[in-house]
Amino acid sequence: MESESIVYGCIRDCPSASAAESRLRREINRQVLDSLPAGDAWSLLGREMFACSEQPLEAALQTQVIHFGASYRTVEYEWALWIQQFEALLKRLYWASAVVHLETELNGTHTFRWESDNGLHSPHEGDLRVRCAWEREGGLRS
Repeated sequence: MESESIVYGCIRDCPSASAAESRLRREINRQVLDSLPAGDAWSLLGREMFACSEQPLEAALQTQVIHFGASYRTVEYEWALWIQQFEALLKRLYWASAVVHLETELNGTHTFRWESDNGLHSPHEGDLRVRCAWEREGGLRS
């Protein structure tokens, strides 16, 4: 039997002083997520693995948080491709930071973090300008 890998995390936008700007960024982010492959279409990143709040609650919700998670068969062997697809998605979104946790049965837990250099990445910027760091915990062997 192949081992299971779990990938989960979140992408955070930053609050805006303008309610109209916040709504526009949320809508653009939602459209990008809705454009991801769904159902049987093969992709390491699929529409079903992402969720976010649809309507901001004025008093309670200031920052859009897009959360995601999926189970894979040994995705660590395709991890470079997974990261490539994730960063291609980040290029199309408004965001300030992102974190990805990779839990593997054999290789332990890894955490990857992206932070925009200027506090907010805009889809208009093109290439990512980020500080990226990763952390690793020990393996889960019994």
